[in-house]
Parts: sequence; structure tokens; C-alpha cells
Amino acid sequence: MTIPRAFVFADSSPVVKISPAKSVVGDWVLSPRVAVFSRRGPSVAFPAVLKPDIVAPGVSILAAKGDSYQFMSGTSMACPHVSAVAALIKSVHPGWSPAMIKSAIVTTASVTDRFGMPIQAEGVPRKVADPFDFGGSHINPERAVDPGLVYDINPKEYTKFFNCTLSPDQDCTQDIGKLYLLNLPSIAVPDLKDSITVWRTVTNVGPVKATHKAMVEAPASVTMSVDPSVITFKKGGRQAKTFKVTFKARQRVQGGYTFGSLTWLDDRTHSVRIPIAVRTVIQEFIADTS
Repeated sequence: MTIPRAFVFADSSPVVKISPAKSVVGDWVLSPRVAVFSRRGPSVAFPAVLKPDIVAPGVSILAAKGDSYQFMSGTSMACPHVSAVAALIKSVHPGWSPAMIKSAIVTTASVTDRFGMPIQAEGVPRKVADPFDFGGSHINPERAVDPGLVYDINPKEYTKFFNCTLSPDQDCTQDIGKLYLLNLPSIAVPDLKDSITVWRTVTNVGPVKATHKAMVEAPASVTMSVDPSVITFKKGGRQAKTFKVTFKARQRVQGGYTFGSLTWLDDRTHSVRIPIAVRTVIQEFIADTS
């Protein structure tokens, strides 16, 4: 322990009190935060798929171990939280696909802490968390049950890319390079040279009649546009609408990743947000995994 010289010389008889360390709980704790041990993106094997998807409580979780209980930390503690929320959504919406459930969890996550401040990521130094720290952000079970819109995926699309990872051929190489066209509740573009257009489809699971407007937070040095920027559902049933998102590089550089988001807002309480990560490049063989 180092005592500042100014304090020592301020008094002829300085007094120092050393108290034992203690744990702080309750309202004084700044939370949620992304733990320092939490795995970060991007995905090295498939950078066009944004990872991680979501974060959940995983630090000092009271868990059963043997015949007793123990406070434990890690993804093994976070996973049960997400599994429980998925089971909750499935119980309310038994007809939803796994992709719809995942979408509901990712697009309704909280990007701010309980004080309304941006969620921080622990590390050296501590920083404001980005999609490579928390994906969609911190899981919010109450909102996930009623997302308003979801991004669904035909299982055949998953199968096509899975088969390509097992035995890639010439056609597969082209498909894997366009993984950002999968209808995921996120967009990652690791190779933006000039302009790229990505398509997504949203399915209405909210009110029968609803209008959603796009709110864009473009990544730095990138122009981002959504067409159409307003989508309207007028009839009953599970209706879907397709839109396109175009990214244009505003400067020709071999850059790092920058982050943004696309949020669909209706005139009620639904806010359907997907995280976005874009990296501008000049030559594709230069790697950037930080």
C-alpha cells in the first residue's frame, strides 16, 4: 500500500486507518456489466455471423453443487438463465421456432444499466460495451415474451451452411462468404469495400394492425440506409415483410470494426433492435480479429 507524500507532509502526525475488505451488494453495485472472462467476438471462422448473441447473469450465481450450494461464475452460470427465458417464451408461444425465440431474446435486450447508462465491459481499461462484448446486450425476459417482430429462419438455410462447413466446395465458398444474408437478428459485414446490400425479413407477432418505423444508428465512417424505412401490417395472421439495408463506405481505408444498430419502433411499446458490426477493407487478406 502506497501513501501519498502530500498526505504524509500535510500533518506532523498523520494517521492511517486500514479496514478489512468487504463485499458490496444491493443498490450500490454498478450492474449489469460484461465480465472480464466473458468471450468476445468477432468469430474468426465465420466473421459474417455476429458473436456473441446475448449476455446474461453469470457472476457469483448461487448454484447447486453436490449436496450443497455454492456461488459460481462463468458461462455455465449464464446459460441456465438464457435457457429458462427460452422455455418461458416457448410456454407462452408454443408454435414459435427456435429462430423466433432467439430473435425475441436478442432484439429486446437492454443496452443500458438500471441507471440508464450504457452497459460497461470489464477489462483493461474498462470501456463501454459493444456488440463484440454483448451481442444484442443484456437479456430482458419481460420484453422478450412480447417482441412485436421476430426474424425467423427456414431450417434449410441452416442446413445448407452447416453442410458447407463440413465439406466446402466452390459453391459453398461463395455461400459461406455471404453468411450475412442469413435472416439473423444481427448484421455483420467484415468486408465492406464500396457498397453492400443485405436483406432481412421480419414477421409480425404483435398487434394485427401495426406500423413500424426504422431508426438507424450507422457505424462510424459508414452510410447506412433502410428501404423501406416504414413497414405496415394490416391483416391478421403471421405476416412477414422484407426490407434491405445498404452500407456504403465513406472512406477507403483498411479499418477496424465499427458498430451501430437498426431498431424498428411502433406506436406502442415495441422496440426491436438488432446490433450491427461493419469493417471496411481494401484488401481482404489482411486480418482483423480484435
